[in-house]
This record gives sequence, structure tokens and C-alpha cells, in this order.
Amino acid sequence: MITLEMIRERLIESISTSGLTQTEIAKRLGIKQPTVGQYLSGRSMPALDTFANLCKILDADPAYILCINQ
Repeated sequence: MITLEMIRERLIESISTSGLTQTEIAKRLGIKQPTVGQYLSGRSMPALDTFANLCKILDADPAYILCINQ
């Protein structure tokens, strides 16, 4: 079963390997940096459109982050 914790871990990994800072990601998404921090801490998850744009910014496969292709 896929859990939010699994998705959060893959999101953290994708951000880490991207080489981008939370501030850079937030700026590109048009959101505040603390919001990115909330995604990484698991306090909140991005809206679907934000998630799609985040995947583009990170050059990450959404299916990987969502653990669809485990």
C-alpha cells in the first residue's frame, strides 16, 4: 500500500537530487518557502497543479514520486 510517508520520502529525495534550494523551488512555483518546508515535513502536501509544476521544475517523474512505479 502506498502511504503519504512514502510519497514524502520520494519528494524529499527528488528535491535533494535536483540541486535546487527550497527558496528557488518556492520562487519558481510562486509560493512561499515555508510552504515547501511543510511539504518536506509532511505537514501538508501540494495541490495537484502545484505537484505537477513541482515535478516539471525538479525534472522528476510524477509516477516515481507517487510510488506508482515501485
